[in-house]
Amino acid sequence: MFADTLLQFERDYLIRLAVWAHISVLSGALLLLWLVRRREQSPLLFHFAVQTVAWGAFGVALAAWQWHGLALRDLAGATRMDHLLWLAIGLDLGGIGVGTTLAITGWHPGQRLGLVGAGLGIVVQAAAFFVLDARFLGQLQGLV
Repeated sequence: MFADTLLQFERDYLIRLAVWAHISVLSGALLLLWLVRRREQSPLLFHFAVQTVAWGAFGVALAAWQWHGLALRDLAGATRMDHLLWLAIGLDLGGIGVGTTLAITGWHPGQRLGLVGAGLGIVVQAAAFFVLDARFLGQLQGLV
């Protein structure tokens, strides 16, 4: 019963991750296409869109890789997953911090809007990963 429930939670997590990642790739690509089509010169939007596509592609690859490794887990496997989720949450928070730092740095000294766009893109994506990881961790800890 424990292993079945954990496997279902993991599947749900990976589906949510894949959906978010695909939406990110699509929305970032559409934003880039819109900028090219209108011949807009917006470094902020361009770099935001590039970050959105890149992080979305990473999310798609991560979800596919983890989906391939889906299996029933025992308590030791659940504990390893718990530790990896805590690491992922730490990395997510670090990404939010890095993105915030980039956005603030780009805004103040020389109004480098490309840096602001990249920073905002990182913040949005890292925050989404944080929400997904934290939700899955809460479900996992409710089982153990």
